Amino acid sequence: MSYKIRVMGDPVLRQEAKLIDDIDGRIVQMVDDMVPAMYQAEGIGLAAPQVGIQKRLFVYDIGEGPQTLVNPEIIEADGEWAFEEGCLSVPGLSFEIIRPKEVHLVGRDLEGNEVSIEADELLARLFQHELDHLDGVLLLDHLERADRKAALRRWREIQTAITGVPTTPGDIALP
Repeated sequence: MSYKIRVMGDPVLRQEAKLIDDIDGRIVQMVDDMVPAMYQAEGIGLAAPQVGIQKRLFVYDIGEGPQTLVNPEIIEADGEWAFEEGCLSVPGLSFEIIRPKEVHLVGRDLEGNEVSIEADELLARLFQHELDHLDGVLLLDHLERADRKAALRRWREIQTAITGVPTTPGDIALP
């Protein structure tokens, strides 16, 4: 199966993903299908809600091969790091976002084994970004009100240029 990445305005991106009780063959197949979608979009991470699946998992690859985290949770965060951040669900836009520089994440791998990862900088940011998707949070939610309004205007311009169909502010739901 080939997954299509959902973009801002799709209500699935605003829903909180559900915990995975059983890591079975369906979950493994879903991950096997998500990884090529991530690579095709030239991303380094992809959360299940971004392909329309309300499950708490994401795939990622920062150059060491594809990895999967099931039911991930950040249990510690420290420091502060500003970095230009983009999103596969908000293509064409990126913003300087301040997030914790270091995180301690726990979860499970595809075999059901407990995973504990201490990450900093890019990997820490990736974990936080993908966890946002699992909680129904988008990149623009981290912006100040004026910056968010400007980003939405730019997003509508980009979408109109791509589709030829004008979008209105009501087409995009932000909290």
